[in-house]
Parts: sequence; structure tokens; C-alpha cells
Amino acid sequence: MYNTESLELVRQSARDFAQRYILPHVMEWDESQVFPIDLMHKLGEHGFLGVLVPEIYGGAGLGYQEYVSVIEEVAKVCGSIGLSVAAHNSLCTNHILQFGNEEQKMKYLPLLASGKWIGAWALTEANSGSDSARMSCVARREGDEYVINGAKNWITHGKSSNVVVVMTRTGESGTRNNSTAFIVERTNPGLKFGKKENKLGMRASETAEVILEDCRVPLSARLGEEGDGFKQAMKILDGGRISIAALSLGIAKGALAAAARYAQERQQFGQPIANFQGISFKLAEMATKVHGAELMTRHASALKMEGTSMTKEAAMAKYYASEVAVEVSTDAVQIFGGYGYTKDFPVEKFYRDSKLCTIGEGTSEIQKIVIAREILKEY
Repeated sequence: MYNTESLELVRQSARDFAQRYILPHVMEWDESQVFPIDLMHKLGEHGFLGVLVPEIYGGAGLGYQEYVSVIEEVAKVCGSIGLSVAAHNSLCTNHILQFGNEEQKMKYLPLLASGKWIGAWALTEANSGSDSARMSCVARREGDEYVINGAKNWITHGKSSNVVVVMTRTGESGTRNNSTAFIVERTNPGLKFGKKENKLGMRASETAEVILEDCRVPLSARLGEEGDGFKQAMKILDGGRISIAALSLGIAKGALAAAARYAQERQQFGQPIANFQGISFKLAEMATKVHGAELMTRHASALKMEGTSMTKEAAMAKYYASEVAVEVSTDAVQIFGGYGYTKDFPVEKFYRDSKLCTIGEGTSEIQKIVIAREILKEY
């Protein structure tokens, strides 16, 4: 169980931050595709970029329930910023926290948790998304160094990050235990960025190509042992799926709240449209789906905090919550009618942002594969 009082304090703090520092700029950032780096620094100052990091390393020392609440409250206002907070916390920072040695933790975690540095996590490539055993990005050992060559695509904060955790192939393509993770700092002359993506949604969360050309890193930059990268990544993605479930939940809640308020304000035939069964039933269905998504997300978070295996539950939460985000935001646009198709109201942005949740950190189809595989193990 978790402390509901402390959880509510964290939730209120995140809600206040989002209302004060994010809400006034949402459409400005979205329209211009600006990644607000100053906001990320401010998020760090308020403790939202080191939620899971122990206090000894400069973090907030909180758990996954609090983390879910932070992501949810931010995403209710802006999915883009929610995505950036999730990627920074659960991918780059958490990979170093979970698999870094003490020297690596002491060096990087205080910088990341405070928001002084922005983190990125680079796994996906143009031709190897979920099929990571066939990565083209290769690290070759040369004495006390590794030389990395390759490119990564769809990397959150790929252009603006100060440090990137890069997944590389150190063995034969398609074989087991053939990948290794490295910490690469932005100042490394072999690390460059390529195309910044022009996206449908999540436009204020930077997504860019990361290029490594004869990128030399010392042995001390390796996370764990050579060949451990894939196993590390799968564990990180379990937690990452909870992050995307929380992001999806926030978007869905934001869309539901907007639709419910509008349905009581909009008058047709002499009464609020909320009085019509077609609208009220739609709201009931939306609310029920959101509630189910929250229960699944909270359950996966509880298992994570207990240290219990939660691969199946995290995949279920991510799959269901992300699909719910799309369904609820679609229904919200429908309730708003023509106004829902304009940028004068928030539901069109929830609608655009929601779709990424069914794709990022493993598509809905990949989640089904993971869920089915875990079920078959049980029976």
C-alpha cells in the first residue's frame, strides 16, 4: 500500500506546477514545436525530474505511485511535457540508477535529478524498433575504449540532452546477449544529432535522430557487463510502460474533464447537451474506461514497488491505457462538435497527443505479444 496523504501532496504540487508554468504556454510551444529547456530545468528544481532517485543522489526518493501522479497531472495539461518528464525519469535516469556503478551514479544522477542536465535514452533505429537484437549501431572494443558507430531514431531529447544512454550491438546480429549500454556525454565529438521530427502530436517534446561517428568512450562509460544491454533494456521498459500508461491516463483524464464541462455549458434545444442520453452515455463510457486504466496502472505500480515481476501487468496497463487515451480523446472531440476540431479548445491537442501513446515504448501490438507470452508461461 502507499501513503495516500503524501501521494495527494505530490499530486497537488504537480498540479499547481502544471497550472502555473505549463498551461499558459501549451499552444505556443505546440505551434512552434519549441522544446522548453528552461521549463525542464524548473521541473528539476521542483523535484519532478528525479522522482525515483534516492535522496543520497539528489533525488526526491519517492516511489512509482507518486511518479504516476506527477506524470498524470502534467499530462492533463500537456502531453508533450508529460512525455519529456517520463522519458527523462524512467529511461535515461532510471537506467543509470538501476544498472550504473556507484561512481556513475554519483557523477550523473545529481545532475539529472536536479534538472541541470537533460537525459536521453537511445534504443530505436530506423530498421530495428522492437527487433533490437538486430541493431546496426555497433560498439567495438579497442583497448580501454569502445568505438561506437551508428544512428538512433525517434530519440526524445536527442538534440538537447546533455547525456545519452546508448544501446549498442557488441555481438553478432540476431544472437542472444549481443548488446551493451553506454553513457555518452553531449560533449563527445563523436556524438551528433540529425533530423528533428515534425510530428502530429507531442510537438513540444523534442524527437530527433542521434548519430554516432567513431564515438570513443572509455571503459568506465559502460553500464554493467558487455552483453547485458538487452536484459537491462527489457527491465527499463517494464517501468517505462508504466510511465506511458500514466501519460495516457493523464491525457484521457484531461480530455474527459474538458468534455464533461463543455457538455454542461453547451446549450441545444433549450438545455445543456449533457442532458441528452447520447452525450451522457458517451461520458459514462469514457469515465468507466479511464477508471479501468487507472486501476491497471496503479496495480502495475504497486507490483513494481514490491519488487514483484510485473512484465505482464505493465504491458497490460500500457496497452489498455494508451488505447483508452485515443478513444476518450476521440469522443471528447465528438462532444465538442465543430469546436473540437479547432485549436481554440484543448481536446484537439489531446486527440493528437494521444496517438503516440499506442506507439512509443512498444506498440499496442508488441504489448499483446508480451502479454500473450507471459500468459502462456503461467499455463
